[in-house]
Amino acid sequence: MELVQIVYTLTRILPDRERFVLSPQICRSAISVPANIAEGHARGGPRAFCNFLSIARGSLMELETYLLLIEKLGYAKGQDLARALDEVSQISRMLVSLRKKIAAKARSDSRYPDGEPAVTQT
Repeated sequence: MELVQIVYTLTRILPDRERFVLSPQICRSAISVPANIAEGHARGGPRAFCNFLSIARGSLMELETYLLLIEKLGYAKGQDLARALDEVSQISRMLVSLRKKIAAKARSDSRYPDGEPAVTQT
C-alpha cells in the first residue's frame, strides 16, 4: 500500500495534459497490485492465489514501465521516483518468492494432488 501512496504523490506533479492520459493508467496499475493479492488470497485455493500473484506482478511491471516513462519524459525525478522504483523492485522479488512457496507447498500437500482443493457439491 505504501507504493500506492508514493505513486499518488508522483502523479500530482505530472503536467495537466497528462491528467486524463498517463496519471489514471499509473494509478490503476499501482492499485491493481495489492487488489490482486487480496483477491487471490480470498479465492481459497493455492492455484488461484498463484495466478493472482502473477497478475499482480504483471501490474507491477506495467507500473514500473510508466515510472520509467515519466522519468524519460522529464516529468519526475528525485527521491519519490527513486523510492517508487525501489519499492517496485522489492515487491517484485517478494511476489516471485511468495508464488514459488505457495506453489511448492500446494504440490507437496497430499490434499491438493494438482495444487488445488477438490470442488465438493452439496
